[in-house]
Amino acid sequence: MSAAPEHDLPAAALADTVFVARRRELLAELARILPATRVISEPEMLRVYECDGLSAYRQAPLAVALPDSEAEVVAILKLCRRLGVPVVARGAGTGLSGGAYPHAQGLLLVTARMNRMLEINAEARYAIVEPGVRNLAISEAVAAHGLYYAPDPSSQLACSIGGNVAENAGGIHCLKYGLTVHNVLALRLVTIDGEVLELGHMAPESAGLDLLALAIGSEGLLGVVTEVTVRLLPRPPLARCLLAAFADLAAAGEAVAAIIAAGVIPAGLELMDRGATEAVERYIGAGYPADAAAILLVESDGDAHTVAAEIEQVCAILTAHGATELRLAADEAERQRFWAGRKAAFPATGTIAPDYYCMDGTIPRRHLGDMLTAIAAMQARFGLRCVNVFHAGDGNLHPLILYDANESGALERAEAFGAEILELTVRLGGSITGEHGVGIEKIGQMCVQFGEAERHAMHRLKAAFDPPGLLNPGKAIPSLHRCAEYGSRHGHHGTPQPFAELPRF
Repeated sequence: MSAAPEHDLPAAALADTVFVARRRELLAELARILPATRVISEPEMLRVYECDGLSAYRQAPLAVALPDSEAEVVAILKLCRRLGVPVVARGAGTGLSGGAYPHAQGLLLVTARMNRMLEINAEARYAIVEPGVRNLAISEAVAAHGLYYAPDPSSQLACSIGGNVAENAGGIHCLKYGLTVHNVLALRLVTIDGEVLELGHMAPESAGLDLLALAIGSEGLLGVVTEVTVRLLPRPPLARCLLAAFADLAAAGEAVAAIIAAGVIPAGLELMDRGATEAVERYIGAGYPADAAAILLVESDGDAHTVAAEIEQVCAILTAHGATELRLAADEAERQRFWAGRKAAFPATGTIAPDYYCMDGTIPRRHLGDMLTAIAAMQARFGLRCVNVFHAGDGNLHPLILYDANESGALERAEAFGAEILELTVRLGGSITGEHGVGIEKIGQMCVQFGEAERHAMHRLKAAFDPPGLLNPGKAIPSLHRCAEYGSRHGHHGTPQPFAELPRF
């Protein structure tokens, strides 16, 4: 029997036919751009790329391409534009908001092979690198010159600079030295049409609109980064880390606000609650006190006189706000051990629960106590434990909600718990993300933080760079339809009230 004409096929079969044809054409064209070893289409190999660090959500892409030059990125994007194939860019895959979650009918463009350091200029204090270069590798490469790259996310051993640009990554020392946006001088960005844009400049100020700042944190919606020029800083001659223990979690939060209010800007100011410190002690033994409800890690850097004066001032503030123990790292080895514990907080938490859901929001520092009290009440209501790790100095929260994905309804409860935390950050006058981005994880809460006019402006801006909407579709900026659905499910109508008009915790 002969095959039925295509127009007589059922809708589902017709869709499958179109899908198969698109995939076949995409793979054939990719074979003309890349060697076979750098195009992945086998189902078992695609599973390696089905998620980023937000592993609760998994989906295989249509195919994976691994370019190793800007010219190949240009050719791939032109191809996808011609075929109408969605493109999701991915670096090391350490992102925690699903920014690199694949599109089922799209291409995953992985820049990990683009890992060359193109230029290091120690005299002018900059480095030009490809997007696949690891964050920590930059500091390692320039250490002999007494320089380093300041943003230091906890995943800096593995995360790539291209991903840092996409999410505007921060880190432990971003309070004093800034986020990625404050430490990148220029970018090369390829649009979906294959046009290469040069954004930013080596000069302190460049003419025109600040498209560099627009691109940093744009989560792959505007283009694919192929080159990054980063600012290098001289390594401080001295750094000392102070550990402060508190018997009360809210008091630790109030001490953070008091330090900043006094005009002190430490190099790092981190908060961990007892759940986090207990997990870290079992995991690597950082030397944290076992009986503290919370600890603060406060780092001062600079010359010896500046460091000594700052530590003395901070100790007085912490004592006045109820610190039960103050411990200054005795030497560099102990300082490194304190920070190793903080950077190990996420993997350590993974040893005390089958799964955890990592949140990321930012609030004004004066509301840290309010937020900590609220999270304690939410734990009881949702029946889930929450471990708290904060970049407390700039109000960036990382609550880790513990759950077991094998338990029916547990992930949904964790998501609802996380959504409530994020919506409270908005009511407190903060933001639903501090450094992890929106991705797919927080797209519902974008409907809470921004009104229809703001979201519409974001869509128009994306369309200016990506008219067909093929770059990372469905991420970061919710559609009006999605917001209407979210509002009907959660009872939101319009812009939320400010925190001052809502009950205080």
